[in-house]
Amino acid sequence: PDWASYKLGIFICLNCCGVHRNFPDISRVKSVRLDFWDDSIVEVAVVLQFMTHNGNLRVKAKFEARVPAFYYIPQANDCLVLKEQWIRAKYERREFMADGETISLPGNREGFLWKRGRDNSQFLRRRFVLLAREGLLKYYTKEGGKSPKAVISIKDLNATFQTEKIGHPHGLQITYRRDGHIRNLFVYHESGKLVPFLTRNYLKQGFMEKTGPKQREPFKKRWFALDCHERRLLYYKNPLDAFEQGQVFLGNKEQGYEVYEDLPKGIRGNRWKAGLTIVTPERRYVLTCPNEKEQQEWLESLRGVLSSPLTLLNRLTASTESGRSSR
Repeated sequence: PDWASYKLGIFICLNCCGVHRNFPDISRVKSVRLDFWDDSIVEVAVVLQFMTHNGNLRVKAKFEARVPAFYYIPQANDCLVLKEQWIRAKYERREFMADGETISLPGNREGFLWKRGRDNSQFLRRRFVLLAREGLLKYYTKEGGKSPKAVISIKDLNATFQTEKIGHPHGLQITYRRDGHIRNLFVYHESGKLVPFLTRNYLKQGFMEKTGPKQREPFKKRWFALDCHERRLLYYKNPLDAFEQGQVFLGNKEQGYEVYEDLPKGIRGNRWKAGLTIVTPERRYVLTCPNEKEQQEWLESLRGVLSSPLTLLNRLTASTESGRSSR
């Protein structure tokens, strides 16, 4: 890394240095190569001694001594709000230090979120209620309403930040199972402060074009999301659809599941030419990607899922999930 927080005694990457600059009370950032380390700021010898004494591994051991298993640690490609709150939780609130208070799961919560309508693109203010003891999330269409529009079991719920997809820096996608389908709720809140647990992100998302089961149908553009935890490739007509149009269960190679680069012989895509083919015991799914880079990313992600062992839950659901949709 070419950047350093001389207040914390760590080296950081270019992406994180922008976040650290926003919090001068907890972190002071300078470029190792480009900035002039003059005596007016701090003596170079003192800085080097401080950096040597601390360093990334020691600071990590100190400030991440007790990160709860349920706390989502942001990755390089995650949205800004996740990185900001992670840095503030570590260095400003010091939530994970060995002598700090134990973080408990959040209790009951009630508040308002802006929710996107199922059949239109309008966001409306809705009341949400989280009941921790019962393990339920409810939302109401009327502020004083007594009957919830939906009651969602927390154990079946997945929540991920989707800032670009929703078009809001604090946009959240809530996913749960309903009547055999995957239901999506798209919401946002004005505040970026996080309840400190998310479940999992999709391994890969993006547009591809697909043909039908006979492979003579025209290729149509669809939004795909790969859930590696449940070994499911979901596809939608539009990224913000409430329900999936179809889904493909992904077993492993021993069960006859494969993914190949390129299209079957005699099949040509529509606009996009970088193809891939997913083979399941029931059928082949023929897809095209907008470019070779996307094609290789999808191939790598799909091969990673197919090469991983099935969990007990995967095995129990395999017979019902495999090739559910032929659309």
